[in-house]
Amino acid sequence: MFSIYGVSGQVFNGTLEEMIRVRELARARSARAIAEDGDEFGIEASAGTTNRPREEAVRAYRAMLPPEMERGPLYHADQIMQRQVISVSAGDDVAQAWRILRDRGIHQAPVLTDDAQLIGIVSERDLLTAINIEAGQVVEVESLTRRVRDVMTTPVVAAEPLTDIRRIAAVMLEQRVDGVPITGKAGRLVGFVSRSDILRTVIIDPPLSLWR
Repeated sequence: MFSIYGVSGQVFNGTLEEMIRVRELARARSARAIAEDGDEFGIEASAGTTNRPREEAVRAYRAMLPPEMERGPLYHADQIMQRQVISVSAGDDVAQAWRILRDRGIHQAPVLTDDAQLIGIVSERDLLTAINIEAGQVVEVESLTRRVRDVMTTPVVAAEPLTDIRRIAAVMLEQRVDGVPITGKAGRLVGFVSRSDILRTVIIDPPLSLWR
């Protein structure tokens, strides 16, 4: 299950398929739809095309598998997520937020309100729209009053701890983000799954199957 959090609080809670139809997330671009459960590659053919090449590829993959090969385990977000999450406050100034990301060696961070509610996510790219960096130091700030809330991305998509990581990966691709916050009860931030976390899982814990 996924949720969407904005400055007014939670604005959506439901399945991946329901979420991508939410008007707030609609993009003016052509994109292949994420498939319903049971689609073995997780991607449907676009209108006017055929599934035949994909089906043939699946059959070929199955044919080359040893009969005794076991399917790989399914992983959920809470098995691979980072539990010590670095976050920033919506009221932090942009230079302060950039220093937090730099000092922690990360490229993005969830944005929280003063009462720890998730309302957005901010990246290095977002922050660099408001500051100039020279030799690793902030040399100019566009406005001394510019805050994280002014440059962050909101609303933000979050997932529950028991969400399949393949569906989280689908959200990353669809929304063009590098990570997804993980929220528990009452929308509290409990973890974060980044692109690197998923790649690390694929590398360290094979074999992984292409189907459930």
